[in-house]
Amino acid sequence: MQQKPIILDAPVPQRRGLTTEALQAEILEKLTYFIGKDPIVARPHDWLKATIYAVRDRIIDQWMESSRDTWRTSLKRVYYLSLEFLIGRLMRDAMSNIGLMEPMQDALKSLGVELGDLLSLEPDAALGNGGLGRLAACFLESMSSLKIPAYGYGIRYVHGLFRQEMSEGWQVELPEEWLAHGNPWEFERRESAYEVGFGGHVEPVTDPDGTIRQEWRPNDHVLAVAFDTPIVGWRGARVNTLRLWSAQPIDPILLDKFNSGDHIGALEESSRAEAITRVLYPADSTAAGQELRLRQEFFFSSASLQDIVRRHLQQYGDMGSLPDKVAIHLNDTHPAISICELMRILVDDNGLKWADAWKLSRGVFGYTNHTLLPEALETWPVALLERLLPRHMQIIYQINADVLTEARVRAKFTDGQIANVSLIDEAGGRRVRMGQLAFVGSHSINGVSALHTELMKKTVFSDLHKLYPDRINNKTNGITPRRWLMQCNPGLTKLVIDRIGPGFLDDIELLKGLDAHADDPSFQGQFAAVKMANKQRLTQLIKDRLGIVVSPDAMFDVQIKRIHEYKRQLLNIIQAVAAYDEIRAHPEREWVPRVKIFAGKAAPGYWNAKLIIKLINDVARVINNDPAVRGLLKVVFLPNYNVSLAEVIVPAADLSEQISTAGMEASGTGNMKFMANGAITIGTMDGANVEMHKEVGADNIVIFGLSTDEVNERRAKSEVPRSSIDNSSRLKEALGSISSGVFSPDDPNRYRDLIGALYDHDWFMVARDFDAYVEAQAQVDAIWTDKRKWNAMAIRNTANVGFFSSDRTIRQYAAEIWGVTVPA
Repeated sequence: MQQKPIILDAPVPQRRGLTTEALQAEILEKLTYFIGKDPIVARPHDWLKATIYAVRDRIIDQWMESSRDTWRTSLKRVYYLSLEFLIGRLMRDAMSNIGLMEPMQDALKSLGVELGDLLSLEPDAALGNGGLGRLAACFLESMSSLKIPAYGYGIRYVHGLFRQEMSEGWQVELPEEWLAHGNPWEFERRESAYEVGFGGHVEPVTDPDGTIRQEWRPNDHVLAVAFDTPIVGWRGARVNTLRLWSAQPIDPILLDKFNSGDHIGALEESSRAEAITRVLYPADSTAAGQELRLRQEFFFSSASLQDIVRRHLQQYGDMGSLPDKVAIHLNDTHPAISICELMRILVDDNGLKWADAWKLSRGVFGYTNHTLLPEALETWPVALLERLLPRHMQIIYQINADVLTEARVRAKFTDGQIANVSLIDEAGGRRVRMGQLAFVGSHSINGVSALHTELMKKTVFSDLHKLYPDRINNKTNGITPRRWLMQCNPGLTKLVIDRIGPGFLDDIELLKGLDAHADDPSFQGQFAAVKMANKQRLTQLIKDRLGIVVSPDAMFDVQIKRIHEYKRQLLNIIQAVAAYDEIRAHPEREWVPRVKIFAGKAAPGYWNAKLIIKLINDVARVINNDPAVRGLLKVVFLPNYNVSLAEVIVPAADLSEQISTAGMEASGTGNMKFMANGAITIGTMDGANVEMHKEVGADNIVIFGLSTDEVNERRAKSEVPRSSIDNSSRLKEALGSISSGVFSPDDPNRYRDLIGALYDHDWFMVARDFDAYVEAQAQVDAIWTDKRKWNAMAIRNTANVGFFSSDRTIRQYAAEIWGVTVPA
């Protein structure tokens, strides 16, 4: 069927009234005719949805114009594929970016409704886990702010990761219900629905001209249905699209089974399809879990590629211009199967020669690596791929043959090097290496901090780097200053405007102007007052959620991030136990009051991470209730860490804990958020901490611990860390208290194995970095007691955060990877 021509000059209805009366009328219209509620009986959630609809209408105007402009100008589009998009709440973000915050607040107040009450009701979109998803969300917002035509592609998870609750200090995973009452930001696109196949077999087919091609004939199909969310840029510069795929069955009910009495079996196909988009990162400890994860990744990759190719052919008519008009970016290895799917579409569906298709495919793909951890670089059993995606496994074999031939013939690689670059890991069971596939199938491979990028070249991709030495490059991560300074810390934003003017709102590098005011006692006092107000807000949240009373006058010492052994929450809590011992042993000393604040989720199958959460809660229970401590030390674990909780914690932090084992954190973005909000970092020379040290200066950050080279040296020697423990009385006593059951009298052996591992191998250098960490914390205490010095350091952190804006990062991606021009 011939498609209708696209009309690019049709009028777009405009809604521009910003008066209180105009906004009030729009909200009431939505409340009455969209929600179906009389204002007299409307509940807060009704007002929230009506307000979102009113805000959304204004975004839609620019959304349509942005799309039409891309079609008119034939600008290159960026497609960002990510299994996670941790976008958080959208209403405040949208209102702030289009200048609606104050007018909307006034309009709602005239209706007897407080905007702040509504903002706290909006659910967080449960579309991610941590830094990977939050980075993707920042990048989408920056692409809109910089007027880059872009789509984000991901999965519309019904339940997301999980909602974290605590039961006697243990993490409990419950389903996240963010879609229970609908999502007013999204638009279902029925016309953008694609069949995605699984299983079946591959048959050679002879075309009329005698050409033999491969045809995949799946025996299982699901429907990928698009749901679009508008992502608005700063000052409404552009509105891009986050397109999320929902899996639906081809036949929602098998009526023959239902009518024969098999009512459950009749819904089997529906359940199997919907399982694909139900939960983020289903546990892969079973064969069924592994298969579901692979189904997820192929499902959203295939739907996205079909959508991209459809749009390109609709506008340009042929595939030859694909690299000139399309940039596809893979956010980690999860979408790496997209490379095979595009090759299948080009070769099997569109009849391109293999060499021509490979040139086009490699020209459009870029790949960001986020980890050097072997377990995080995905691999899949060959047998699973051969059964679930037989044609794609054939394509992987053909790509691999070309790569290995090139490595042997051109680069003269040895057998060992051949094994390292192969897409198939032959050791310990044949598995497909998705990191290698992403590398060889992309024209650009970037790390996310300078240190991480150099380590990629030396470790996980060393031989691939030798084979393709021009592909690896660095793009240090960034955060959007709109959400992570202007929106989450309006008090600090106003203070900075009053002091250096509003120019930094549009060019975050202008924050450097604060440097000149860092030693001004008057400005220090104002800066400290803003911090105190933020701490008081967090103090109230801690009391409301946990019933724990903390003092805002204490130092707020914060570590909020995914719970993982390399991030070393264990080091932090052991130091808290050591401090607890010293406070009780020396009550006569002048102790700096501290509140240690933790938050983060552990993967459901990661036992040690869940045990560390339990340890933190056990230690908190003892310390917080011991009168001998006199309130000088409190420990708090805030459950269900998400974007909205971070937006309260980050502005209130005094000290930012970035203490990962050197060489193991790719970048980190939490460190940048804390820096923007005037927290001082205590950290190792790992990830983006290295660049933070450079930007803020050695005098304004507290660095400790082994370097990456020193960590590798100790691991290579396989030296037993027992001597490090025996030579540190503080560490030995703290570990003894934990392992003997002082903090777990109900189960004295609970932490025996966790602590025993520090004696046996200490892979994450907790014991060997402990004394240096304690000394660094003593340095922090000394700075805290000199308020002028502390405030000056905090101000200089905010002043020098400009480099870590995601706008800078995206400009680099656009110029150096995507080949996209950023409008002036």
